[in-house]
Amino acid sequence: MQIDTHAQLPVRASEAAAIAEIAQFVGASGLEVYLVGGAVRDLILGRPLTDVDLAVDGDPGQLAAEIGAPSSAETRFGTLSVERNGFRYDLARTRSERYPRPGALPAVAPAGIDADLARRDFSVNAIALGLAGSRAGELLSAPEALADLAARQLAVLHDASLIDDPTRLLRLARYAARLGFEPAPHTRELAAAAIAGNALATISGTRIGNELRLLATEPDPVAAFDAVAALGLPWAIDAPLARAALAVLPEDGRRDLLVLACVLNTAKPPYEQLLAELERLGFTASDRDVIAEAAAAAELARRLVGSDRGSQIAHAVGTSGIETVALASGQGAASQALAWLRDLRHRTLEITGDDLIQHGLSQGPGIGEALTAARSALMDGTATNREAQLRVALESAE
Repeated sequence: MQIDTHAQLPVRASEAAAIAEIAQFVGASGLEVYLVGGAVRDLILGRPLTDVDLAVDGDPGQLAAEIGAPSSAETRFGTLSVERNGFRYDLARTRSERYPRPGALPAVAPAGIDADLARRDFSVNAIALGLAGSRAGELLSAPEALADLAARQLAVLHDASLIDDPTRLLRLARYAARLGFEPAPHTRELAAAAIAGNALATISGTRIGNELRLLATEPDPVAAFDAVAALGLPWAIDAPLARAALAVLPEDGRRDLLVLACVLNTAKPPYEQLLAELERLGFTASDRDVIAEAAAAAELARRLVGSDRGSQIAHAVGTSGIETVALASGQGAASQALAWLRDLRHRTLEITGDDLIQHGLSQGPGIGEALTAARSALMDGTATNREAQLRVALESAE
């Protein structure tokens, strides 16, 4: 692959909307400012600039305050985020890192851009373009970074990289799927050794969970988890099921949680065991519930298979989430699941219990039973307006 490192790269960067938006602030900052990492990589590859990472040799808060109100507080690593006119900017102080032990969070110290590039995960992300300061317009990179980019391969910068920070194993799969790159042969060997040595056991469940959540939000999360499995990591995905379910999941569904249900249920653990694992991985209670329920979609599919009428489908679905129903569609209940997702779930009664009381029904269980009868008729298409629903409800209460 031909790599574009000529003088037009700074011009292309300046013409990118996200960079043009902040150019005046960067130029007037008096700081050494660099576009770094994936942003430079994607510019070189001719990909859309979606992530804007800025490295500042100095106080990033000074530049952030000029750009706009921070959307996050500065972290222990000297990083913070700012939003302006629909663009998000992640700013960080250029720094060096030292890992006190395998899997520990790094100890950081301010350093120049060369040291900052040397601390990064993969060579193709260890590239910077000077935006302001003495190296403005200069393309900087770690050794072999541009060669690896041309070869479309992902290589760590030193042999201890995956031991120092085992989350890079999951990032290796994520970037491989997103970019269509392959791990470099030596990096693949290092990954196999780290996995065999149980390197992931040195980091917290929450840090692992964060990486799994990022994988699930990739443009093609199925390919991302296929790459995870290809590395030998313990998170496989039922790809045909996931793709079938994603194809019918409505826009108001959670694609990421559906994918994670396909991943975390491959071993089909008991419900309580799955919940405990999700808690270990740092999922919120609400997300745990959705994933655990969706992971058991096969049971819903069995209930739906024998459902012919709308009321039967609605009864079988009950309170199941749309992610669960979408997964049931790929497990033998396609027509019933689609009927629910595209039509039945949007049908709502036009009458309430108060309407029935006004027509002479006494408060009590009979109200709920009458409304249930009206809802069943609505689902079956025999009571599609207020008058018909009221009639069905009153007749059922006689």
